[in-house]
Amino acid sequence: MRKVLLPTLIIVAASLLVIRIFYLQIIDDSFKLKSDNNAIKIKYDYPERGYIYDRNGKLLVSNQASYDIMVIPREIKNLDTIEFCELLNITKEDFIKKIEKAKVYSPRLPSVFLTQLNKIEFAAFQEKIRKFEGFYFQKRSLRDYEVNFGANIFGFITQVNENLIAKNPYYNSGDLIGKQGVEESYEEILRGIKGVKYIQKDKYNREIGSFKDGKYDTIAVQGEDINLSIDAEIQKYGEELMINKRGGIVAIEPKTGEILALVTAPSYDPAILVGRQRSKNYTQLYKDSIAKPLYDRGLLAEYPPGSPFKIMTGLVALQEGVINEQTSVACHHGFSYARGRFMRCHCHGGMLQLHRGIYESCNAFFGTAYMKTINKYVKPASAVDVWSKHVKSFGLGQFMGYDLPTGRKGNIPDSKTYKRIYPNGGWRSTAIVSNAIGQGEVLMTPIQLANMMATIANRGYYYTPHIIKKIEGKPIDKKFTTKHVTTIDRKYFSPIIDGLFDVYNLGTAYHLKVEGIDICGKTGTAENFAKIGGKRTQLEDHSIFVAFAPKNNPKIAIAVMVENGGFGATIAGPIASLMIEKYLRKKITRTDLETRILNKSLQGQYAKLGGLSESVKSEMRKQDSILQSKITPPKIKKDTIKSNNKVTH
Repeated sequence: MRKVLLPTLIIVAASLLVIRIFYLQIIDDSFKLKSDNNAIKIKYDYPERGYIYDRNGKLLVSNQASYDIMVIPREIKNLDTIEFCELLNITKEDFIKKIEKAKVYSPRLPSVFLTQLNKIEFAAFQEKIRKFEGFYFQKRSLRDYEVNFGANIFGFITQVNENLIAKNPYYNSGDLIGKQGVEESYEEILRGIKGVKYIQKDKYNREIGSFKDGKYDTIAVQGEDINLSIDAEIQKYGEELMINKRGGIVAIEPKTGEILALVTAPSYDPAILVGRQRSKNYTQLYKDSIAKPLYDRGLLAEYPPGSPFKIMTGLVALQEGVINEQTSVACHHGFSYARGRFMRCHCHGGMLQLHRGIYESCNAFFGTAYMKTINKYVKPASAVDVWSKHVKSFGLGQFMGYDLPTGRKGNIPDSKTYKRIYPNGGWRSTAIVSNAIGQGEVLMTPIQLANMMATIANRGYYYTPHIIKKIEGKPIDKKFTTKHVTTIDRKYFSPIIDGLFDVYNLGTAYHLKVEGIDICGKTGTAENFAKIGGKRTQLEDHSIFVAFAPKNNPKIAIAVMVENGGFGATIAGPIASLMIEKYLRKKITRTDLETRILNKSLQGQYAKLGGLSESVKSEMRKQDSILQSKITPPKIKKDTIKSNNKVTH
């Protein structure tokens, strides 16, 4: 048997090799095609990208014709460089730099020499293209924006880089790809499939027809059209309301999780990132480190949520059974929660129950409710983990899984957080009571705040927020139609919602009512600190407002955050009321609020920051970077809470 085994293996291996060689050389032409680069020219036919519509079928993004000048360095012959450069309005230095770059990529493969010529520029070049051997044009489609808003939603189109080309065989030098926004999230759907044509050349490098009669040619397939969940009218309106302000607005349809508006301010006209000026314009936007127009505040900005977080404090306390609707708490215009520690309050004082505690935004009531929740358990660490689990069931403190390529997870502290802050232990509910009013270690993004309100509007469930509504011929991801249920029983939402309703009728948003629309809302003010010259300095507070409407069968949930806007009812509240009315009625009756907000500018506040010395601004940007980073917020000193005299609304 052993004598036969070795010869058998040799015969079998040799037979397999012979069969494989026969297949490759006689039957399969694909490797021959790859080896014929000198005799075959590859031409790509780039499809149009899919069109983008809003939820109502309004066209937002289409395409326009554009032309790239391609070069094969090895084929350049007898070129009149001066005429060529004058025709394309470039310098000789630019010409040399581009040719050298093309040679580095490949002397015999095509690469992009000059991108995105418009029709007029292309017409001049096309007339003389026969004089420029080694150069040819490649027709492409560039984006044509039908609106001048929504830049953060759409993203933009740019050339692929070498790293991506190495990782993804679909892309070649000069190909375009979506970056940021839905252009990036839905790139594979929007881009379509490019066609390929193999052109045979003779020994004089002249094209003589299709290789193998077009056997290997493929036809370009246009990208799929998509409908976004965005309502174009309120998106535009939201951006108008945020002119001369900085911040974010996120509106969600509670029953579906569809994002109705995603506003970041300041923003820019998406059309400036199209054409030959794209790179220059992008650089200007990128270098603006103060206003940050490329920074999507609705998805990335993490802030202490302030008083809107009292909603969560109340729900968890109800679920844990430490309070009920009749629980009374005495408020002496503040909350004395430990010796020498006092949390001020702007409510009217006296004995308050849950309902009044919500619409007057009483710190004493919710500070007491939070401490009772923590003190229910023997160990504070166990208690804060229970509390944290309840809060996180609303999608907070984590990446939410929406279909946009950027975001931050905020921060909902747990026992691990406080083990880092207090490595020696010894902390109790009094040390972390600021969490009750949305201060302390709690951080949230505007989209998380909006989702929190959508969950409350639904009385205990939510769908992952998403910006896609329909893809032509394809279903959307199942994760966007999967219901997420919180750990809070449905019955506890009713008293909270009643309190939020009376925020508009009896409380801090009384002057923001819209006749005929039952709005439930909550004002909020977020502390705004920066470390300047080594000293922790308090700047103008951020204005926050959250709401949903109508009270029954809610159609919209919204969160508004305005940087340096002051009290929640001052700027963020009016914006929320106006956005809600615009969406539900398609018109505005509170023209007094509209006029005030449209004419309100916070540029004076921002100019104060701009007037600081460069060293101070640099230090502030550094601190802002730390705040916005994805890592857990830095450790705080144990005496931070002691000096926290913040009044929240």
